[in-house]
Amino acid sequence: MLIYFQFFIKMQWVLSSKEINFPYPLGLTLLHMVFSSVLCFMLTKVLKIMKVEEGMTLQIYISSVIPIGAMFAMTLWLGNTAYLYISVAFAQMLKAIMPVAVFILGVAAGLEMMSCRMLMIMSVISFGVLVASYGEVNISWVGVFYQMGGVVGEALRLIFMEILLKRKGLKLNPISVMYYVSPCSAICLLIPWIFLEKSKMDAQGTWNFKPLVLSLNSLCTFALNLSVFLVISHTSALTIRVAGVVKDWVVVLLSAILFADTKLTLINLFGYAIAIVGVAAYNNLKLKKEASRVVSTDEPAQSIPLVSSPTSNK
Repeated sequence: MLIYFQFFIKMQWVLSSKEINFPYPLGLTLLHMVFSSVLCFMLTKVLKIMKVEEGMTLQIYISSVIPIGAMFAMTLWLGNTAYLYISVAFAQMLKAIMPVAVFILGVAAGLEMMSCRMLMIMSVISFGVLVASYGEVNISWVGVFYQMGGVVGEALRLIFMEILLKRKGLKLNPISVMYYVSPCSAICLLIPWIFLEKSKMDAQGTWNFKPLVLSLNSLCTFALNLSVFLVISHTSALTIRVAGVVKDWVVVLLSAILFADTKLTLINLFGYAIAIVGVAAYNNLKLKKEASRVVSTDEPAQSIPLVSSPTSNK
């Protein structure tokens, strides 16, 4: 949780015009992925501190890793761009809609079954997010659009991981996932960065930016992604879901305290509380289904949840 909150603080400070003033979310995200790729290569191939799991083939990489990497790049790009327009707290509230996006796409992909109970839960979550948005003092619909795009990208990434990796039986440790996905995401970010931000950075001389700050920001992002994968690998589904809800509330409240431009209203908090109730109901229903599936198949292995919390790793 501490790493997660540190990441959002650093992102807000780096992108904000009132702080470090590096308003290039594409360039910043590209730097994160390049940094992650280089660090993973150093840890696995040079220093050999960690091991990359075997079993990756060219066919699996093209059909599975590239789509996942592309959606991951989309999530990071659009999600980080949203911080130029909306506060960390409000962005976190909007991310509560994640289960709805995953459920809708899951139904379309045949991974989820439509039911009256699920429709009611999705309606509660959506209503809560709408109320929280209505209570936003300085709402920016451009920021909302970017954030919703990031949510869709993350939902697609989760669906692709479910379809393309789990069904193929490919099991990767956390460092292996980052080792394969980070370079692909970097390439996917490089192309739009060349057309959208490179000329602006050249014109404003942003290349002289202090490398220490960006390096620390990139290291924080790497630690966040690695910690998320480690938590998923070493804890139960219930632990991930409960911790995710608590983490989201902490991020919302602390960001409102630390950032002066973040204004939370009672309607904000009321709407977010409604959305979190819906998310809790969704998590409870998913856990019951997973438990019944394990009992019916007599499998002691624990399934990893498709959606661990209303947020995703960046």
